[in-house]
Amino acid sequence: MTSKTTTVAGMGTWRLGDLELTRIGYGAMRLAGPNAWGPPNDRDEALAVLRTVVEAGITHIDTSDYYGPYVVNEIIREALHPFPADLCIATKVGARRTHARGWPAAVSRSELVQAVHDNLTRLDVPALDLVNLRMTRTLAAADIVEPFTVLAELREQGLIRNLGVSNVGIEQVRAARRIAPVVAVQNHYNVASRRDDALVDWCAEQGIAYVPFYPLGGFRPLQIEALDRIARDLGMTARQTALAWLLQRSPSILLIPGTSSVAHLYENIAAAVELPGPALRTLNALGARG
Repeated sequence: MTSKTTTVAGMGTWRLGDLELTRIGYGAMRLAGPNAWGPPNDRDEALAVLRTVVEAGITHIDTSDYYGPYVVNEIIREALHPFPADLCIATKVGARRTHARGWPAAVSRSELVQAVHDNLTRLDVPALDLVNLRMTRTLAAADIVEPFTVLAELREQGLIRNLGVSNVGIEQVRAARRIAPVVAVQNHYNVASRRDDALVDWCAEQGIAYVPFYPLGGFRPLQIEALDRIARDLGMTARQTALAWLLQRSPSILLIPGTSSVAHLYENIAAAVELPGPALRTLNALGARG
């Protein structure tokens, strides 16, 4: 399952606004140091990972200027600029980093405008392909209106091509869509953490990409044991199995698994397989029991 000849083409693509994306992307957060802070342990390997992402045919990278902070975007620019025409770089705004390595909200007008311009500068692009507004500790629809309006204005100015939202509930997505088109939702979701089941289905109906993060986050010991057993039977790793399940869960799901290793990147790409029926049913029940 880890052959370097494996490609991402088998799972097809998804139209996201004006972009045609492979369903397996790459999450760049782990290119920074521990807790997304500071420089990578191996900068040359980080550059190699990014170049391998493009060589493998992956067409979207998920990043943020607050990874590092700043470090990851600078590495992406060094590795890949000028960027291939078919490569989408998605970034996030709505948070900042503290010296204690925290992630407090940063959704005031001035903070959002500064964050967009910081991303533009460090990536060295005239416009950002996709900007996700990261919400923090609120699912109230009214709370997304003001910050999303700021991003919608920046989109009208030509600084952003497409808008998405992150850490949100369905009513926040609906509220955001009344302001400007929403092409992506990025939330915590996996085979064990299924709170967003209804939102995943709704996004598919609406033509909105659903981008889950933490593919192995929130598992209980019995769920980990069951996943490990299924993975062994399939000749896969637990992570590959969890990623493969996500790809089959909904056609609108786009993956952004992260790694700082070229070898691990190939393992993630090898998750682009169709799971057999019995394994799929067992995994579906695993989440339902949760």
